Amino acid sequence: NSRASELLFDGVKEHQVTLPGQSDPWDMKQLLVWIQRNLLKERPELFVQGESVRPGILVLINDADWELMGELDYQLQDQDCIVFISTLHGG
Repeated sequence: NSRASELLFDGVKEHQVTLPGQSDPWDMKQLLVWIQRNLLKERPELFVQGESVRPGILVLINDADWELMGELDYQLQDQDCIVFISTLHGG
């Protein structure tokens, strides 16, 4: 839904990010917190619910469903491509 992406991310559909260095590898749970703090402009409840993405958002990690990759526990690798697709309102 392009209107949702415009509202949530100021119309930017793709972000290339460099995450701050930390002693432990980043995981998806930490990435969602980082996105919420650094990229979401308005209404984070449209993207996150609790500690995960809200229902209706499909998450792909390097073109694979994140359910196959460990979801929130997946440890990010350099050059990973994470895609969030809204399955609501036409995707």
